[in-house]
Amino acid sequence: MAKAKAITDTDGKHSGWVISCPACKYWHLFDSRWKFNSDVEKPTFAPSMNVNATIHLKYPNAIHCHSFVTDGRIQFLDDCSHDMKGQTVDLGDVDGD
Repeated sequence: MAKAKAITDTDGKHSGWVISCPACKYWHLFDSRWKFNSDVEKPTFAPSMNVNATIHLKYPNAIHCHSFVTDGRIQFLDDCSHDMKGQTVDLGDVDGD
């Protein structure tokens, strides 16, 4: 199954790729600002993703999530505010999410 999924905007234009974050329990969107290796099974995005979700109060587990996605794995940096900080784990599938 795919670890990255293409997302389109309301006009049907490609707007980026999403991964399912196992710490935040929702998708993180990588748009054209990130380099992507084009491998949906083992995605790599660069540079890191730094999500500050304090404005998204319906996602209390996602106050701060900072990670690298490399070869289908997500490395959570030590400045994350969730319980997975400092860990590296396999990405889950995004199909059907």
